[in-house]
Amino acid sequence: MGRKVQPPALQVSRLVRAARLRCRHHFAKRMNHYCSEKTGVRRSGLLSTSPRKLLLLAPSTTAIPLSFSNVDSDSTRYNRLLESMQCMRGAVYLEDGAIRDYHLTDGRHKQAADYVSWHLLVLDQSDRVCGCARYREYLNSAQYSELSVSRSALAHCANWGSPLRSSVDAELELSRQMSLPYVELGGWALLEQIRCTTEAIRMALSTYGLAQALGGGIGISTATCRNSSSSILRRMGGLPLEHARKQLPSYHDPHYSCEMEVLRFYSWAPNPRYASCIKDLKDTLREVPVVTNGVADPGWKFRRDFVAHNPWKETTVPVASSRLSLV
Repeated sequence: MGRKVQPPALQVSRLVRAARLRCRHHFAKRMNHYCSEKTGVRRSGLLSTSPRKLLLLAPSTTAIPLSFSNVDSDSTRYNRLLESMQCMRGAVYLEDGAIRDYHLTDGRHKQAADYVSWHLLVLDQSDRVCGCARYREYLNSAQYSELSVSRSALAHCANWGSPLRSSVDAELELSRQMSLPYVELGGWALLEQIRCTTEAIRMALSTYGLAQALGGGIGISTATCRNSSSSILRRMGGLPLEHARKQLPSYHDPHYSCEMEVLRFYSWAPNPRYASCIKDLKDTLREVPVVTNGVADPGWKFRRDFVAHNPWKETTVPVASSRLSLV
């Protein structure tokens, strides 16, 4: 009796699954190689081997610390980069099946948070955007209902909606006690050809570097389990939310058609294994271009003047005076 022939769709599915497993194994080996605490050569290798560049987009409603040495107030450049980032992110999410065509506007995956957030961009040798991550700061007086996580599928779950709110409220209270901003991380995307390279490692660790360069913060992210993203962030130092000594579960997000989990981050407490890499990346980010859209309304100018006279303090430990208030 001949061997049973598998349907083409099943064959393709198994090939894709095998490719993803190879990618995860390759990624883990890269992390171990480049993020070893024992050799500075490997740490510097993470920075020197990439042919791609980093760039920051800064929202007009924020103050830019004086430690950033390469600030460019250029609305044309800002808008061009933001549009390129939204197009790249939309194409990646569409290919992954996370969104549908109708979620795009002129090919762009536009979200309201994009216009009030920092963005870490990865540029190729032709200055095309090939990776991005979003970093949105809130004043620590923010309420749960203002956060994107309050609109997640888990927030509307009959069993876990209330524990989620209690857990996030506790994190918000911690940010108030420490005089730190509360941060939502999201908008992660990398072109497929660089997902399993050191670029994925560098971008994830650079998020910690950015948080430290901005003076610290307490963060939260709804991270997808697709492409092992959430497990990578856990390895970097992300922690699950807890309520009554129980971890909040992962959940299915119908909007992005994938399994998600909510992770919390503390800028001063990454996985110690990667602390040296993060320090190097923090120093690097102070020298990369920081592009703003040139909007200089009175509130924005006030914050710039405030920071000019009161430079932010930096910290790698949880102390209450780690950052001056910008209220």
